[in-house]
Amino acid sequence: MTRMRAVDAAVLILEKEGSTQAFGLPGAAINPFYSAMRAHGGIKHVLARHVEAASHMAEGYTRARAGNIGVCIGTSGPAGTDMITGLYSAAADSIPILCITGQAPVAKLHKEDFQAVDISAIAKPVAKWAVTVMEAAQVPGTFQKAFQVMREGRPGPVLIDLPLDVQLAEIDFDIDTYEPLPVSRPAATRAQAERVLEMLGAAAQPLIVAGGGVINADASDLLVEFAELTGIPVVPTLMGWGSIADDHPLSAGMVGLQTSHRYGNATMLASDVVLGIGNRWANRHTGGLDVYRGERKFIHVDIEPTQIGRVFAPDYSVVSDARAALQVFVEVAREWAADGRLADRNAWAAECRERRTALQRKTHFENTPIKPQRVYEEMNRAFGPDVRYVSTIGLSQIQAAQMLHVYRPRHWINAGQAGPLGWTVPATLGVAVADPESTVVALSGDYDFQFLIEELAVGAQFNIPYIHVVVNNSYLGLIRQAQRNFDMDYCVQLAFENINSPEVDGYGVDHVKVAEGLGCKALRVSEPDGILPALEQAKKLMVEHRVPIVVEVILERVTNVSMGVEIDNIIEFEDLAISPEDAPTALALLD
Repeated sequence: MTRMRAVDAAVLILEKEGSTQAFGLPGAAINPFYSAMRAHGGIKHVLARHVEAASHMAEGYTRARAGNIGVCIGTSGPAGTDMITGLYSAAADSIPILCITGQAPVAKLHKEDFQAVDISAIAKPVAKWAVTVMEAAQVPGTFQKAFQVMREGRPGPVLIDLPLDVQLAEIDFDIDTYEPLPVSRPAATRAQAERVLEMLGAAAQPLIVAGGGVINADASDLLVEFAELTGIPVVPTLMGWGSIADDHPLSAGMVGLQTSHRYGNATMLASDVVLGIGNRWANRHTGGLDVYRGERKFIHVDIEPTQIGRVFAPDYSVVSDARAALQVFVEVAREWAADGRLADRNAWAAECRERRTALQRKTHFENTPIKPQRVYEEMNRAFGPDVRYVSTIGLSQIQAAQMLHVYRPRHWINAGQAGPLGWTVPATLGVAVADPESTVVALSGDYDFQFLIEELAVGAQFNIPYIHVVVNNSYLGLIRQAQRNFDMDYCVQLAFENINSPEVDGYGVDHVKVAEGLGCKALRVSEPDGILPALEQAKKLMVEHRVPIVVEVILERVTNVSMGVEIDNIIEFEDLAISPEDAPTALALLD
């Protein structure tokens, strides 16, 4: 056995478990852990400007590649409480991240010591596991269990709190014989697969809803194969977007109240049997259950047993990891196809494609100030199928989901259920660290952009290049639109006359100056024909300078984005597309 400090053992375990990228901020109570990372040399570290941002960076890093688990590190007290939003965001979307915090010495935990707070108790409601390690000898086992917990079942975040004396104490530890704990995942049986295919076979208009669990399980290839074998169209949820390419003939569009397509909702309403895989039946997807469910039958496949029946009782359910389920579904479907037992779905699939051709929203507006629809049209032109998009909540996210195109899993990286403002900048940095060779494009409204804007300096300092499109209407746009129900426009205006920047014409914050002051490059666009040239210039600047490039587009102050309270009653506030020229970058799938 080798004698070493507990923190040295912890760092060795990080390496053995494959988590060698950390984001964080040092401090007195976590400095021993940082000394262990320095001595080890194999853990890369990005210094964040805010600990909440570090947790979102870890999220972005995890979300970008299958198998990644991002690590965020902070000192005691407020560093841990700053991470709570990141833990919540990760837990809500089933994302494994490891948060490590420093803590006051064990003997002082009950003495109201400086920055001593019971962070494990605070974190428990938003973490899969949260623990303060009270004995140094428990450190290896705690880290070993943490990785098992994060990976097993429904993935999620873990917080490990390390008192200062626990970090410094010496223990006996042998990394050479250390092994990660086995991870068990429920798997669908042959009999369950046959029942699912029987129910789909009895349907006239079956549909697959692919959730974020398909992405998390790295099962998109099997999803597409299953859809192609059976001929069943696929609706991805917002978290499952990219599990089937938008230009695939069986891609039926998204369903929901906000981040949805007209043709997606119409196809859901026309369906009679729906197979949901790795999805939650989230309320922004379903709307009112009476309309959403109708007379349809539902099959639900999910890795977490308590998700089954949480929103509504399905007609049949399978507790299974999405990849394990799709493996056996594909196996049975191949056999049934060879035996001629699968129904011909060509007419139904063609009907879904026809809806996609007919039910498009208009994007080509020549207006000045710019209408946001034009921004997404030009983004479709500027960025090819390899682009990785990152976004969080807001009208920008909603309309982007209605109009952008995603072709690969993990190429739409999105804070779904929690949707914290400020998430986009740090999460995008995490994504760009995980995949430095990709073109990574963030999308924010002005308010999301301002929440953690200081993290742009992290991209400049560590040469993490990406493009950040900021659609600026100087408003809390989503909240303003919601306030229409109360006949008010209250506390949502961000506009003011900037005495230092009259060129922003009353829009308030000069994002170009702020971004440049933080070491980045920035462009401002005020005319619709200037959007595409700015995006093309941004791609060149990103390669040349290796820093974040901000492209700010000045929008009209008020745009109401398509949404509603039921999937059969989405309000369209703008003109719809009546010709290809109205939506020139839309993916209308013709036979």
